[in-house]
Amino acid sequence: MYDELQKLGIPVTLTRTGDETLSPAERTTRVKNAYGNTPDVLVISNHINAAGSEQSGAEGAEVIYALRNNDTLAKNILENIGDAGQITRKYYQRRLPSNPSKDYYFMMRDTANTTPVIVEYGFIDNASDINRVNQNYKKYVDAVIEGIKETYGLGGTSNTYTVKSGDSLWKIANQFGTTAAAIRAANNLTSDVLRIGQVLTIPRTTTPETPSTPSGNTYTVQNGDSLWKIANRFGTTINQLKAANNLTNDNLKVGQILVIPNTTNTGETTYTVKNGDSLWKIANQFGITINELKNANGLTGDNLSIGQVLTIPKEKPIISENTYTVKNGDSLWSIARKYDTTVDTLKTLNNLTNDTLSIGQILKVPSGESGTNQTYTVRDGDSLWKIANQYGTTVSKIKELNGLTDNNLRIGQVLRIP
Repeated sequence: MYDELQKLGIPVTLTRTGDETLSPAERTTRVKNAYGNTPDVLVISNHINAAGSEQSGAEGAEVIYALRNNDTLAKNILENIGDAGQITRKYYQRRLPSNPSKDYYFMMRDTANTTPVIVEYGFIDNASDINRVNQNYKKYVDAVIEGIKETYGLGGTSNTYTVKSGDSLWKIANQFGTTAAAIRAANNLTSDVLRIGQVLTIPRTTTPETPSTPSGNTYTVQNGDSLWKIANRFGTTINQLKAANNLTNDNLKVGQILVIPNTTNTGETTYTVKNGDSLWKIANQFGITINELKNANGLTGDNLSIGQVLTIPKEKPIISENTYTVKNGDSLWSIARKYDTTVDTLKTLNNLTNDTLSIGQILKVPSGESGTNQTYTVRDGDSLWKIANQYGTTVSKIKELNGLTDNNLRIGQVLRIP
């Protein structure tokens, strides 16, 4: 799932990469630390179910979604898992008995404004069910990815679509960023009646290999576009795009002309911290690094307070360069985060015209103004994983640099950060 999301160009983080036991608090903390606390942060919590005596013999997949969200994502994921051959049960919400206004599951209750779903792929205590999961889990993973693509309008390269139960021309047109009339014309339909299993041709307005070139400060929406995709392409944010175009939701239509806000910093400006902000999120929004933001504001730690006014410095020129060899699973976004820089800086430094990378490709990366290691003072609640993730490095590198033989930390301990 991680690999497939990266192929789509979606920033993705795993809460753990090994056999590690996490408390509920640590799980949700890692979720919120990954990309902040906003609805456009999607949380996929993957599980195998257990029936127990109360549901003896139960089998099939379920998807649970949060009380704060609608059912679209959960429904799309479950339908696609069913299309992949698994028995499906239901998609639903569950309330906390002691407080029905709250979610039952901590992954939803304690992840604030994010968009979480719990995917239960089958029952481990049902032999035939778990056998299907063992044999087909890659298909089920692909089904989850398809559900995400459908929900967020990521589309795909295919120009055909097979009608499923519950489909309508309007729903399919909306999914692929086209119109019901265009689908009718492409398929010589004389009515809006569809049949399950019917294969439809989905018209394209542009060829995927030759997307339209931005003209001035406007952009014409194409099939498969989303606000996130357009914002990432032009080095801006979803909120800035919506503000510049007076948008009240994230829906786009093919052919829609968007105004692209100018995000180039001509000098210092200010920014007021909002709920869910982090230094990394603000730095990335303004095309600068975390260290530049901290230096401009005299910050010695990473803590922010809502309402705090930050000075946003003009982006500094790169002082020196190192090189980085692209590995499997890398993206410009992940490399930029690793080296505390921005995607646009990497593209400029390497004369890249798109975000495509190839394994083994050698990239120039900024080394910053100093070759010395920075330091970090351990605070309550810290872990090596949390600190490594914050600074775009690994637990093993921090341990090696600091001569640590285990993962234990103490409050006040000063660590060298590679």
